[in-house]
Amino acid sequence: MEGFDPNSPFWKAVAISVLCGGIVGLERQVRGKPAGVRTSILVCLSTAVFIHLGSALVGQGGDSTRVLGQLVTGVGFLGAGVMFSNQGVVTGVTTAAVIWVLAAIGAAIGLGRHAEAISLAVVTVAILVGVELLESSVKWLARGVHRRDREE
Repeated sequence: MEGFDPNSPFWKAVAISVLCGGIVGLERQVRGKPAGVRTSILVCLSTAVFIHLGSALVGQGGDSTRVLGQLVTGVGFLGAGVMFSNQGVVTGVTTAAVIWVLAAIGAAIGLGRHAEAISLAVVTVAILVGVELLESSVKWLARGVHRRDREE
């Protein structure tokens, strides 16, 4: 790794990871969901760093696609750990999906796709907020497990 040069690609990726994870995490934190600001930033940041480091190994006989593949698997397990079943109702599925999206955002950052990552973070929050507004406005969308009198 380079030293602390804020203009280096590594430190730019770190800053953008914190920004993107913070954008998504703030929405989750405000709603009182299990994966808030800290978790979101750390998932995004760690994925970006692993991808960045994996890409650096390409010239040394490494395979960056294996790093990405292993991250997808590992994050899937992390997301599965936040889902619970209680009396036949599964909760935490949205949180698990958000963790997966945060890893995708981190992977985009690690691959140098900064504008796409920021856009994806904004789209993610728009989906989370927009669908909630839609569910509260259109009554037939808020049936079953999507009823508003439940806690996730």
